[in-house]
Amino acid sequence: MAASTHWLASGTAMSVLERGGNAFDAAAAAGFVLQVVEPHMNGPAGEVPLLLWDAREGAAHVVCGQGVAPAAATIAHLEGLGLDLMPGTGPLAATVPGAFGVWTLLLERWGSWGLPEVLDYAISYATAGYPLPATAAATIELVDELFTEHWPTSAAAWLPGGAAPAAGAWMTNPALAETYRRLAEEARGRPSREAGISAARDAWYRGWVAEEIGRFSAGRAWLDTSGREHAGLLTADDLARWSATVEQPVRFDYAGRYQVLKTDLWGQGPVFGQQLALLDGMGLGSGELGYGSPDYLHVVIEAAKLAFADREAWYGDSAEPDTLPLLLNAGYTTQRRALIGPSASDELRPGSPGGRAPRLPAYASSGGGELVGAGGLGMAGLGVGEPTRVAASGRVNGDTCHLDVVDRWGNMVSATPSGGWLQSSPTIPALGFALGTRGQMFALDQGLPNSLRPGARPRTTLSPSFALRDGEPWLAFGTPGGDQQDQWSLHFFLALVHGGLGLQAAIEAPALHSEHFPGSFFPRAAHPGQVAAENRFAPEVLAELRRRGHRVVEREPWSVGRLSAVAREPGHLAAAANPRGSQGYAAGR
Repeated sequence: MAASTHWLASGTAMSVLERGGNAFDAAAAAGFVLQVVEPHMNGPAGEVPLLLWDAREGAAHVVCGQGVAPAAATIAHLEGLGLDLMPGTGPLAATVPGAFGVWTLLLERWGSWGLPEVLDYAISYATAGYPLPATAAATIELVDELFTEHWPTSAAAWLPGGAAPAAGAWMTNPALAETYRRLAEEARGRPSREAGISAARDAWYRGWVAEEIGRFSAGRAWLDTSGREHAGLLTADDLARWSATVEQPVRFDYAGRYQVLKTDLWGQGPVFGQQLALLDGMGLGSGELGYGSPDYLHVVIEAAKLAFADREAWYGDSAEPDTLPLLLNAGYTTQRRALIGPSASDELRPGSPGGRAPRLPAYASSGGGELVGAGGLGMAGLGVGEPTRVAASGRVNGDTCHLDVVDRWGNMVSATPSGGWLQSSPTIPALGFALGTRGQMFALDQGLPNSLRPGARPRTTLSPSFALRDGEPWLAFGTPGGDQQDQWSLHFFLALVHGGLGLQAAIEAPALHSEHFPGSFFPRAAHPGQVAAENRFAPEVLAELRRRGHRVVEREPWSVGRLSAVAREPGHLAAAANPRGSQGYAAGR
């Protein structure tokens, strides 16, 4: 089974599985295809965290493809440029591209195919073409003036004939196809499959790809969301020093029979577990807290506010090693749970785990900045982050992908590729892709867990999920959506556990999320008490949430949430994908 945010990626994964590949081969092939067919949601210079289940080993692993800040990226340097927030676009915000490292490590250690065979699908679509998604066409149209006037390399790549392409237009990316052909050739003729993969990875991180990235980054200054032009800090040496890592997942027990696995505090994944800890034992799904009731939704929303407040104060790659155990301490959770009252809170309330006083970044105190529209080009908000944006028409534009795979042997993968969007920074013409802007997620305050420092991972929102049931591997799931990821995913999980819904029904259920806490992306704005909810909820449910003090903003139907999932059920496999946007797809046999 395979499910993803794009039907061509799901089809690619199924093709690999049907040709004898395992889930890891299939995920890597689909991941490279996503870079081609959803270029506004991820790219080769982006990042990929993933969770996997190795059926032979009987164990789960995290593979971290989140690149780090360049050696020259310091708070002092940004302050010297007159900045108090990292720009949301342009090469200054670039971190080391992690996607190629994570897909090749997955393939090398757990896969069975060679890199040329895996890359063949992406090379084919980049060469022969694919229909441009409507959301990609809308994104290009919104930045076409920026491209034309300030980012000419992007205009050459994404404005064929000098104009934004229409939805469904046949698109190719010959420069990216050539990059992947050269990498495939690096892998051919080596003594082993693994040696070929290693050779291609060396070409990316220590060879001609890294050298071209370094030249382009330092070559000139480019307009970004600060309204000024800045060059990048990323060098070939930064790429050479980095490699993807394999880590143990963090486990969260829930309701006596479930274990949810997430990444550590370098990502926002533990907020899923903190929400589960707050909600465990509250009687969700029964009595007044019956699934979907106003009482149920109220406590879930309030738990999210508390968990994400802790994220702002305590999460980051520089967090103290004992931070997460303190956040999950039963006594601490009990104290925090007592803060969930009958009315909505408008305060950002981080806790004091172990008696430590919380300290918030400056943007959390100020409520975030205002988007800067550079040169009157209307570029504000474009390329600055992955939260799903809902247009007045209800159309959903997102900047992240998700992919889940399970094979006949029981291997499973949950991956959330993102970054390196076509609208994030100028296209590197020799390579066919843009640098990512994940550095915008760092705080520019000294001494915080998520403070900018050379070699640190930004606190990413990318949050793949895996769950066991009664000790057996059960569910791989996730979604795009930035700060919403560990809210939409939680609602989906609770719908399965307490609502009794199947995979597809749980994905299709009306969705909502809190926008109470500071956003993770430029300009880091917060909307205290605000809840975005599809108007498919019953009017009386939304009215009761408002009565309790929630500032409910109604969204168009089928506009919130973009989940996909695969599962191992007794005697069969299952998969489901998001119908919103008519682009996600689940397939199996």
